[in-house]
Amino acid sequence: MALAPLDDTITIDALTLDPYPIYARLRRESPVLRVKSVGRTFLTKAIDTKAVKDDPELYSSNDPYTPMERAFRAHTLMRKDGAEHARERGAMAPAFSARNIRDVWMPIYEKIAHEYVDALPKGETVEFFGDLAGPFAAQCLSHLLGIPNATDDDMQRWSQTLIDGAGNFGWRDDLFANCETVNDEIDAELLAMDAFHKSEQGPSALSVMLNADDPLPLSQIRSNIKIAIGGGINEPRDALMTVLYGLLSNPEQQREVVENQRWNDAFEEAIRWVAPIQVSSRLVMTDTQIRGLDIPKGDTVMTIQASANHDEDFVTDGHLYNVFRDKNQHQSFGNGPHFCQGTHVARRQIGQVMLPILFERFPNMQLAGDVPFRGFGFRGPVSLPIRLS
Repeated sequence: MALAPLDDTITIDALTLDPYPIYARLRRESPVLRVKSVGRTFLTKAIDTKAVKDDPELYSSNDPYTPMERAFRAHTLMRKDGAEHARERGAMAPAFSARNIRDVWMPIYEKIAHEYVDALPKGETVEFFGDLAGPFAAQCLSHLLGIPNATDDDMQRWSQTLIDGAGNFGWRDDLFANCETVNDEIDAELLAMDAFHKSEQGPSALSVMLNADDPLPLSQIRSNIKIAIGGGINEPRDALMTVLYGLLSNPEQQREVVENQRWNDAFEEAIRWVAPIQVSSRLVMTDTQIRGLDIPKGDTVMTIQASANHDEDFVTDGHLYNVFRDKNQHQSFGNGPHFCQGTHVARRQIGQVMLPILFERFPNMQLAGDVPFRGFGFRGPVSLPIRLS
């Protein structure tokens, strides 16, 4: 049996600090590689990551070795396939309908965006991570999910804690302990909203699930909301900051985007450049091969969409932010049955709401310091100082 090579030098710390040089080397030298520190077989080429995501019968989402189940205290829809996954995903689908996005959520998001942007101090330096991007994403998501009484601080803390737990491939006890506390807090918040949503039926995710003709078990309703909290803040938050960093670092591209209203192009390029969700895992259900290497049943492959988005077979100079690209075939929203349910919300929330409002009010924004990125499973700027003018 010709198994993929085993690497014992790549560390989780190195992947957290700067994974892109590592992925570039793997695409050249070893695109199918077992990585000991993560306990997964890395797939770093775009054609392989897409093929795996498109074949749930061979590559199941039900990975028993993921830290996600322990972090969320549930077997979530992210780890399900087929009819079981479709039912749970479908339970929230009405909240994400095109009509609701257009008529309900975008007007609310525009109001929220104006409130947050209007509160920013002109002529001063602002830390966008904590002063705008995080709170804006949190407030928008709390309305979409049906927990508007949750504070911005709570939503952000809940999200980051669950993300840290879901990406805890080093199996640190302290991160799981934090998740236990957050699970209890979210359960209490959802319980407090039950009576309201059963009497005042609305378009939010919690309301449509509670009031469905054939509702999911309460435990799964709650796990669906937790999954949305875990992924629904970091994606728009990190995408917004990455767009701003990309544009403010490239004045020519900024002028093009602002003058021609190419906000969607700016957004799509940002999430290709630095994917907010960098990796996903799949359980191999039958002995198979990838690139001539044996992948045995029971192995866990990790699709590195962050690497796929930089694959030289599909993109030139993928390490650069460039809104002028003719094609942008990124995999940041996934593909196959688990294609991100919040895709259209995030695109409009950032590309059609926040970016135009922000650049209209502060057309001469400037970066005011270093912009470090962090994260292996989930990645984005951890600081974005901008002088507003």
